[in-house]
Amino acid sequence: MKPVKVVILNWNGRSHLERFLPVLVARTPGADIVVADNGSTDDSADFIRARFPQVELLLLDRNYGFAEGYNRALARIEADYCVLLNSDVEVTEGWLAPLVELLERDSAAAAVAPKIRSYANPGKFEYAGAAGGFIDFLGYPFCRGRILDTIESDRGQYDAPREVFWASGACMLVRSEVFRRLGGFDGDFFAHMEEIDFCWRAQLAGYRIRVEPRSTVFHVGGGTLPNNSPQKIYLNFRNNLCMLFKNLSPGTFWPVLFSRMVLDGMAALVFLVQGHPDFFKKVFRAHIDFHRQRKSLHEKRRAIQRHRVARPHGILRNSIILLHAFGYRTFDKVMR
Repeated sequence: MKPVKVVILNWNGRSHLERFLPVLVARTPGADIVVADNGSTDDSADFIRARFPQVELLLLDRNYGFAEGYNRALARIEADYCVLLNSDVEVTEGWLAPLVELLERDSAAAAVAPKIRSYANPGKFEYAGAAGGFIDFLGYPFCRGRILDTIESDRGQYDAPREVFWASGACMLVRSEVFRRLGGFDGDFFAHMEEIDFCWRAQLAGYRIRVEPRSTVFHVGGGTLPNNSPQKIYLNFRNNLCMLFKNLSPGTFWPVLFSRMVLDGMAALVFLVQGHPDFFKKVFRAHIDFHRQRKSLHEKRRAIQRHRVARPHGILRNSIILLHAFGYRTFDKVMR
């Protein structure tokens, strides 16, 4: 097996490390474990030094966010494969080998994710990744096992490995050389959507993204930003627009962006009617900041489109929002 390193990007996550790192060490023989500390202000680093001397500790000088934090960490790590693992993930026995085996079998695969189930509700899939990620033509993400806010129970219905559109940043094994060649994550995203953007760029460059359900992990979720956080609303809306701007094909660029401008405005009004003026403001702040980045986004788009050699797999040619509204709330029904 080629050298593998498991990399946890930590920011003030002492409680998660205390709970999940002992399990990771016990269930991951043969792989080096690295904790990259993203400028934590708690005692995470001291905890690692005292309790886990076998774990390599990388110290970043400040909080660079998930995207740039991982870029800086992986730039200092030598390994053929790196697992990007959230600190709030519990791994299972034998979780790593199937992921590595898949990348070794499929030389065109840039990344692979395990099946991700909920730590709080172990019989259900977890929101961020489930059994593999997809998007619709307007850029709205969904998963095998999770359609918008409808989360399925895991009954083995998605246990076949397959090609997907995106692998979850909660747990994904990447081919290090490809990660670096593609420029890693977009550091301007800070957090959220960066793994979907990376997977899109990888596919445009001719690589595949896979899911291997023989490997299963359990994810807590919301470890850095809770799901009802206005900042998470802001990052998701802004980064989704930036991702679309960079990666959409020339033929769909303007129709999709215009549609998203309208739909995002409608979403902001819904937040306002629901009594969430802070969410309403964050949507408009996201659009303002997206437009402020247009110059740099144009440069990124030119570079991506110049090296485009393939069409991405896993884009639904329908609206996931409309399908959900009409009662199509499982992956199998959506993809019929």
